[in-house]
Amino acid sequence: MKKFNCDKLRVEIYESRAEMGDAAARDISKKIADLLKIKDTINMIFAAAPSQNEVLAALAADKSINWSRINAFHMDEYVGLPSDAPQGFGNFLRDRLFGLVPLKSASYIDCSAADAHEEAERYGTLLWKNPPDIVVMGIGENGHIAFNDPPVADFNDKKAAKVVALDEVCRNQQVNDGCFEKLSDVPTHAITLTVPTLVGADHLFCIVPAKTKAKAVKNTLYGSIGEHCPASVLRTHGNATLYLDSDSASLI
Repeated sequence: MKKFNCDKLRVEIYESRAEMGDAAARDISKKIADLLKIKDTINMIFAAAPSQNEVLAALAADKSINWSRINAFHMDEYVGLPSDAPQGFGNFLRDRLFGLVPLKSASYIDCSAADAHEEAERYGTLLWKNPPDIVVMGIGENGHIAFNDPPVADFNDKKAAKVVALDEVCRNQQVNDGCFEKLSDVPTHAITLTVPTLVGADHLFCIVPAKTKAKAVKNTLYGSIGEHCPASVLRTHGNATLYLDSDSASLI
């Protein structure tokens, strides 16, 4: 395992996805325990993607976590899917974590809401009332965090959540990840938490495996900081850790 800092961002590289996921889960579990010593409840936001499978499985299996004092949220959701669609991010998280542990609450973005903009406003208001303590996240192939793709990312966004159009790289990633059979099946729009909402959390844990993410990781760490690579904003956060495997770290 290799550790180093890139600006304010801590980077840890592991040989395998399993080691990476276990290490991130241990650190998240410890941070939960530390926060619950000083707070009655904490608020956590989770990403939903195959890249998160290992860390979510490890967290779900961790019997030391007091989930009954945790409010859970997710960070993005497609617009226009049926509520029971397996590709829905809320359903993904329900199957892998939210439905497996005794959370104080789990708040879902409604992918089938009649008015996506109203739903974004509703969910954003929930986050304003429950400021996030911990974010468990990933990075997309185009450097996105949540569904803040380069064309729509705004480091100074005034909204907590918004409706966005998904760029083609992002939509193709959903096919590459095996979530959809073909590009035309992937929704064109989504509701996402904005960049300020994500980086406004006190503690960020970013888990990024696989060779398909190697270029995005390189750009995140060694490119200029800006909306062209939304994940580069992590280098400005004082309490963020990026967990990589040997594949995602292959270009650094």
